[in-house]
Amino acid sequence: MVKELVKRWGAALRPALMLFVLLVETVLADTGSLTAAVAFAATAAAGSALALCSLLAARCAPAVPRTRVRTAIRDRERRTAFLPQRAPDARGRTRPRAPGRPLLTAA
Repeated sequence: MVKELVKRWGAALRPALMLFVLLVETVLADTGSLTAAVAFAATAAAGSALALCSLLAARCAPAVPRTRVRTAIRDRERRTAFLPQRAPDARGRTRPRAPGRPLLTAA
């Protein structure tokens, strides 16, 4: 059961654990100061609020029906210009030449 929880929540808890370790290190280290810890906590709180707002906004968006998605893909396909690719070495095609002196021809 613990392994299932680690698999399910491990990816989500790793960043939070890293933030917690950095915060504790900043607070408890001799070089760290209270202002650095407060700035770090404020940044983490703002990031968490942004993530929460984006999650709530994504959940409130209505689900798009599959038929509408198919119609959008079909319309995009119709608007896309199709340019057939031609083989430069195909039979009957002259090879492109670089500009330069005109070729001498027998008159």
